[in-house]
Amino acid sequence: MKYVYIYCEGQTEEAFVNDILYPYFSRIGIYVQPIIHKTKRTPTKSFRGGVSKYEPIKNEIIKLCQDPNCIVTTMFDYYAMPEDTPAITYSEIDIYKRVDFIENAVSKDIGCENLIFNLILHEFEALLFSEPQAFEHITNDKAVKQLQAIRNSAETPEHINNSIETLRQRELKVS
Repeated sequence: MKYVYIYCEGQTEEAFVNDILYPYFSRIGIYVQPIIHKTKRTPTKSFRGGVSKYEPIKNEIIKLCQDPNCIVTTMFDYYAMPEDTPAITYSEIDIYKRVDFIENAVSKDIGCENLIFNLILHEFEALLFSEPQAFEHITNDKAVKQLQAIRNSAETPEHINNSIETLRQRELKVS
């Protein structure tokens, strides 16, 4: 079996890895495990989710990469990366080239061969609108149609503004 650690920003990404990626990849012999970034630790409690400084991210990735039999990747939102992230101020106009440049700069800074550093260009939750039909497995046809209508209202899923408010306005109840 092959192993992939997915170091991620928060609970939404963790749920995506556990509920969507894990079942798919386990069928083909790949074990994926989400690891949420810890923002603070006390003797009795760990606080998870969100990103404030690059150095703790780097240190955790280096620890995860110590296992040469694992691949380590990440799920961090580009817009929320800390100001001290390598190359984060790179000013390329093409956003895709900019993200690629930053990913490469972080990978080089960390220096682990089993790391595939990944930034999600837009808010992860917006990507859930990429394929509304996939919700057929967890909700009813009415909800899927409402999600599709929201998706159709924007050029791309990344352009869906205020999706939570839109859901409330349409009184969508996912059961």
